[in-house]
Amino acid sequence: MQPVESVEPADPEVRWVYQPVEVDLGDGSWALGRISGWWQDPAGRRWCRLRIGRGGRPAGWQPFDPERVRLLPVAGL
Repeated sequence: MQPVESVEPADPEVRWVYQPVEVDLGDGSWALGRISGWWQDPAGRRWCRLRIGRGGRPAGWQPFDPERVRLLPVAGL
């Protein structure tokens, strides 16, 4: 994964959620994680607050890339 610019949206602009995801780590492997917030910047780009389970790093804001981050069901199928 590549580092991205640091962003910190204002709390009223964030839609807080609990969304399980699967994340492409870029080396052919995938890891489970979760999105805890959604935000859209003034340019219209969609951001997610992403935490990767085995990454050991705290959650951080990243531009949402549906090719790299796959949304998983929250409840049963």
